[in-house]
Amino acid sequence: MTETIAQDIRRLEEQERLLRFSSFGVEDAWVLGNRVRETALARGAGVAIDISLRDRTLFHTALPGSTTDNAEWIRRKRNTVLRLWSASYLVGRRLALSGRDQLEARNLSYADFSVHGGSFPLFVGDLGCVGAVTVSGVPERIDHAIVTDAIASFLNIALGDARLPE
Repeated sequence: MTETIAQDIRRLEEQERLLRFSSFGVEDAWVLGNRVRETALARGAGVAIDISLRDRTLFHTALPGSTTDNAEWIRRKRNTVLRLWSASYLVGRRLALSGRDQLEARNLSYADFSVHGGSFPLFVGDLGCVGAVTVSGVPERIDHAIVTDAIASFLNIALGDARLPE
C-alpha cells in the first residue's frame, strides 16, 4: 500500500508540473468550466464544479445528482489548495504516507479544509497559484481525475504516465 501511495504522489507531482497556464482570465474560466462539465457528464458523474480565483468565483455549476453538501466540500477542498498551493488529493496522499492527519501535520481544521481529491491549483506563469478548479460529488480519485483530465484537454497536454489509474 505504501508503494501505491508513493506512486500516486509521483504522478500527482508530475501533474502539477505539467498543468500550468501562461495566463488565465474570465473567458478561460468559462471554457474550462464547460470542459470540466463535459468531462463529468461523459462519466455520468453528478458533481458540482467550481473555478475560483483567490478573490472571486468565475464559474460554478451543479449537475444532476449533486447535492447541496457538495458546495461545502468545494469550499473546504479549495481552501486547502489556496493555502498550500497543492492539489487537495496530493496533500491527502502525502498525509496518508506520513500516517498523520491534516490537523496534526498542517494545522488544517476539519471545518475549513479538506484533503480529499477534487481541487487542483490554477498555476499561472510566475504568479504561482492564483485559484483552484474544484469538483465534488463522486469518490475523491474520480473527482480529481475529472479536473485534471479537463485541464489537460484544455491545455492540449497528454498526461501519459502522470495520469492516475482509476
